[in-house]
This record gives sequence, structure tokens and C-alpha cells, in this order.
Amino acid sequence: MTRLTVYQNCNILPKVVDERIRALFRSNWQHTLTYWSVFFSFGLCIAFLGPTILDLRCQTRSTLQGITLVFFSQQFCLFVGSTVGGFFSKSLGRRNFPEAVLKGRSKESDKPNVFAFIPACVNLPMLAVAMATAGLAMGVIDTISNLQLVKIYQKDSTVFLQALHFFVGLGALVSPLIADPFLSETDCVLGNATINSSSTVRHLRNKLSGRHIHNVSNIHFHTEGQVLTNVSYAFWIMALINLPVPIAVFVLIYWERMLSCRCEHNPHLLEGSIHMYGLKEERSSEQQEVISPEHTDSRGYLKLLNCCPLSKLKELPLSFFGVHILGGLVLFFSDGIVGSYTGFVYTYAVSPPINMSHKTAGYLSSVFWTSITVGRLASIVLSYRVKPVLLLTINQVGVMVTLFVLLLCYTSSVFLFVGTGLLGLFISSVYPCMLALTEDILDYKGCATTVLVTCAGMGEMLLQLLVGSVIHSYGSYSFLLCGLVFGCMGFTLFFMLLVIDHIHRHYMAAAPRTISEADVARH
Repeated sequence: MTRLTVYQNCNILPKVVDERIRALFRSNWQHTLTYWSVFFSFGLCIAFLGPTILDLRCQTRSTLQGITLVFFSQQFCLFVGSTVGGFFSKSLGRRNFPEAVLKGRSKESDKPNVFAFIPACVNLPMLAVAMATAGLAMGVIDTISNLQLVKIYQKDSTVFLQALHFFVGLGALVSPLIADPFLSETDCVLGNATINSSSTVRHLRNKLSGRHIHNVSNIHFHTEGQVLTNVSYAFWIMALINLPVPIAVFVLIYWERMLSCRCEHNPHLLEGSIHMYGLKEERSSEQQEVISPEHTDSRGYLKLLNCCPLSKLKELPLSFFGVHILGGLVLFFSDGIVGSYTGFVYTYAVSPPINMSHKTAGYLSSVFWTSITVGRLASIVLSYRVKPVLLLTINQVGVMVTLFVLLLCYTSSVFLFVGTGLLGLFISSVYPCMLALTEDILDYKGCATTVLVTCAGMGEMLLQLLVGSVIHSYGSYSFLLCGLVFGCMGFTLFFMLLVIDHIHRHYMAAAPRTISEADVARH
């Protein structure tokens, strides 16, 4: 059965999508479905550590302060993996680019292996190494999946990026449901007479599920005694659930290697990888023979992530760098809001003046992720009808206004739930829309995606630490104030990006003919 026959028997695109996009999907459905499944696995993995952290503490017989270091090791390596993934996919030449992508995809096989290995981690260093390995693999996958969908669909990538990030939210929703039946209700190291209340353990688990690693130094657990925990079953189930994903990746690798001519005839995987800046118009066959990939390599056009030719740095407009910087900063604050909100909304809710019960406050994080998932699902349809710049404008204004109203109604527990849902809806599609917008501005070279994914990971990691320190120093009220400041800064940077976009498009409208003639003459 051919791949086209498989697609025709399972056409998942709705009829409202026009035939051009359906044809694009039909040509690339194997890659697209694989990336979507990879990101569902990504969501499962990223949300699984928080709920299980107390049981893992028992398993490794470590202190609470020690086990929270696992959060840092995973998050830091995820950031490193995002950066490495960009360099990994862009540092090779045109002839080796498909092989780089395939090697990056094969990183997906690390995750089921890691989940199966975690129950065997009997001490903290082994667990930290395992989670760091998973974080590194997830970071590489994050960059390459976004990068490849942008390259495949280009101007139509918004719809498919929205679907990609929808699967992250879906995985993050499903993950705690898998873990919950196997979590200990009380301290799982017997002999601990200090903390044995199920409500206390639930309260602490809710804090740590949001990766809240601050202000836990005053809580002490025993590390010696009989360990009673069933969390190993949860990790084995996760390993089994994740197992089909690397199988799908290896099937795709098998197809790529069996079709040796595919690399030459699939322009979606290759186009934009070695385009010279400003050379967007079509060339004749004679010109394309003159400007060969090998010749391009020798002239240094594949340097600096294949986007900024070293020999032409002085000719690049400042707007080129401005788009990268501003786009990255917008996602720095956007993902920073997501990370800090999920990390500290529970702590804010159970603190004065709201003083919400522990059980009720525990639902806030679920409400937030549910609204993000629903928002991304709705954005799949909206992005087909609405341009990314308009969606981003609505989202940025909505995030800022919601955080402002939350700050005004800081004593209302009801509006905290309503505002949490609205914030999730507005912020849900910022990430994929920003990727699509910046790549559209820069002619889909793929380098903007690498910069943006890296900045987003950095923002989620650093701003969460910053907010935690501010809350620890000034109280829980500063939580919403920090969010509003981040939202205003994100909106301001987005407005600046629109201005730079206008300047850059005017430059590109005037520059291509002159640059193209000069480059062709030089070659």
C-alpha cells in the first residue's frame, strides 16, 4: 500500500480547507503526522515530572531541596537542546541537511528509554542525569519540529503550527491523569512522623507541580525508612504510551533512506536552507548551474546558521537583526508568563487575601492548560481565515488587559478562575503565530525559528526564577504585578516588531533587484 493510498484512506483535513493546502498536506502527511505525535509525547513528558516529584524523592531517598534540582537539570538541558537543535540542523550543508533532520528525529527514541529507566534510579545523580537526557532530547525535538513545519508549509505554516502546539497542550492535560492513580497520598517513606497528612502532601505536590522550587527549605522529610510507592507503574505506562512515537519516527527515517532521490525532489525539506539573503526571485537554469551548492559553500554563504553570509554582513539592514531580536523577546516574555503563571498561581491562590482551599486552588493549573489547549484548537480554524499579525495583536492586547483586570480584582476567587481561563485562551496561539510571522518577514530561511524557540525556552526558565524570587521577597501579591509588567513589555516589543516589519518590507521591495544583479554578476 503506497503512502498516497494511506493518506486517501485517512484524510483528516476538514472539507473547509481549500484544495491547495490539502494538496500540500497530501504531499507531506508523513512528516506532519510524525511531528504532531512527537509534540503530543513532548507534552506528556514535560508535565509528568511535577506530580511525581514527591514519589521520586522517596524512591531516591533524597531531601526535598535536593529533588527540586531535577527541575533545573531538565529545564536547563531543554534550553540547551533547543539551542543545539538549531545549530545541528543549520550547520550542515544542503546535501547533508536531510541527514541532520533524521538524526534529530531519532532523538525521540530517548524518551521511552528514559521513562523505562527512571524506576531504576535509586539515587539523585542517576535521576538528574536521566531527566537531563530527556530534557536535551525534548529541546532538540522542539526546535527541529517547528523548523521543519515552517520549511514544509511556509506561508501556510500557521495552521499546522497551531495544530503542533495544540498537541503539546493535549499531552500536558493527559499526563497528570496517568500519574494520579499511582501517587502516594501521604509521605511514602515510613517512619516519618513529621509529615503524614494527606492534605499537607497534596498541598506540597500542587506547589511542586507548578515547578515552584522556592521557599521549601523549611519542609523536612525523612530519607531513611521503608519506601512504599507505586510511581514506577506510572513511568512504565508512560514509556509504553510513548513507544509508538519513536517507531513512527524510525519508519519515516526508513522511508527517507529507501528513497535516495527524495532529497533532490522534495523542495519543502530543502528550500530556504541555503537561500542567499535577498535572492528570492526565480533564476534561469543556466544561473542555477553557476550558483551551485558547492560553489555557495566555498564562498561562505552557509556560515552563521546559513542566514547571515559573513561576506555580506555589512550589507544586511538593521531591520534583519531587529526582527530576530524583537521576535525572540516577544516569545521570551510570552513563554515567561506561561511558565511563571503555572508555577505560582496555586501559591497565590492559597495565600492572603484570597485564601482559597488547597483542593480548589489545585484546579487552577488544569483550568489554565485546558484553556490553552482549547485556544490552540480554535486557532487552527482561525489561523486559516485570519492573518497571524491580526491574531497576535488580539492575543497581546487580550493578555495585557486580562492581567490588568486580574490585578484590579485581586481579592476575587471567582474572577481568578475566569481570568485564568481568559489568559490561557489569549496566550495560547502567541507562540505558533509568532513563528509564522517572523519566518514570513524573513522569507522562510528557518533561522528565525531557531532564535525564537531558544528565546522562548530561556524566558520560561529565567522569568520563572525571577518571579519566584520576587514573591519570596515581597509576597504573593507581586505575582500578578510581575505578570502585568511582562505582558506590557511583550505588547510593547510586539508593536516595535510591527514597525520593524514595515521598514524591512520596504527595504526588501527596493533591494532584491539590485542585490540579485550584483550577485549574479559576481558569480
